[in-house]
Amino acid sequence: MTPARVTVAGGGIAGLAAGAALAARHHDVTIAERAAVLREEGAGLQISPNGMAVLRALGAGDAVAERSIRARAVRLIDGLSGRAVLTLDLARHAPDLDWRLMHRAALVDILADAARAAGARIETDRDILPPSEGAALPGDDLLVGADGIGSRVRQVVAPSTPAFTGQVAWRALIPDDAGGDVVEVHMGPRRHLVNYPLPGGVRNIVAVEERAEWTAEGWAHPGDPETLRRAFAGFAGGVRARLDAVGEVKLWGLFRHAVPDDWHRGAQVLIGDAAHPTLPFLAQGANLALEDAWVLARLVDEGRVTGIGPLRRARVRRTLDAAQANARNYHLSHPVVRLAAFTALRTANRLAPAQALRRFDWLYRHDVTA
Repeated sequence: MTPARVTVAGGGIAGLAAGAALAARHHDVTIAERAAVLREEGAGLQISPNGMAVLRALGAGDAVAERSIRARAVRLIDGLSGRAVLTLDLARHAPDLDWRLMHRAALVDILADAARAAGARIETDRDILPPSEGAALPGDDLLVGADGIGSRVRQVVAPSTPAFTGQVAWRALIPDDAGGDVVEVHMGPRRHLVNYPLPGGVRNIVAVEERAEWTAEGWAHPGDPETLRRAFAGFAGGVRARLDAVGEVKLWGLFRHAVPDDWHRGAQVLIGDAAHPTLPFLAQGANLALEDAWVLARLVDEGRVTGIGPLRRARVRRTLDAAQANARNYHLSHPVVRLAAFTALRTANRLAPAQALRRFDWLYRHDVTA
């Protein structure tokens, strides 16, 4: 096989993972990042076992373990009463699998180190304008669009118009010395709030509310902490106490993007959020990006990059559908429906506590590196 000359547009999780995977296979890789420095907005993320499989294959598993918290459980809670509804006991029912809670910035650092160690070049302050008609950059064999939501490469490969979901999300970090290793999901009418600990004595908060007003897409729009607190004023005291500690918050609108049938055009190919922005209801954005990166590197080796869409789209669509189902279940608003649903979940959790987790074996036990 003749090594390919590849430029990866975007120095985020998808781009750095793709650069590391391609360079490890002896391809000539340049990662071009628009910003002057590699950075991620201050926030946390969840790495599930399918993402950890890729990180281990890239040689980054130990570094991730050192800079993360291993999650023991995910607990669904009635936000109005504070009562537990369902517990996914990861440690008990899937002890062979590894869920991790970490800062986005830490994962970017680790992936950048892996990419450089494999031989990839990282060029910051470099803005890629993809050629029309799907051509590669001059002298290259392939242009990888890993340039996230609003991808310029996608506008060449598979242009589409996103649709506002009627939902907005806030995210914030707060000081938290309580520690722990549990992800909490507090569910309420037309809204929910997720929080979990991160290394360094902080807690990550992501809160979603349904609203009619259109809100811009993106990760870094400033939000109003008081508006966030008012939106969740009806939740139980533990949530309100944590929101009282929020000093700065980011707000973004949630948009639905169609997953294209084909992720390539000519010598341009899409991965990660450039191909399939993911709603934050199943914590799979980073994990799907890691999977994409590994699959792309294998396909470049095999000379069949055109196969990435057919290989990936069914799994990605199933994951996005599952995330949307979570959003509906988290936001039940009719009191009778909420009571019936929560009672059924509590009963199922008592009688078959492992079943809720096993329903997602197709997602978490899938290993694209195997």
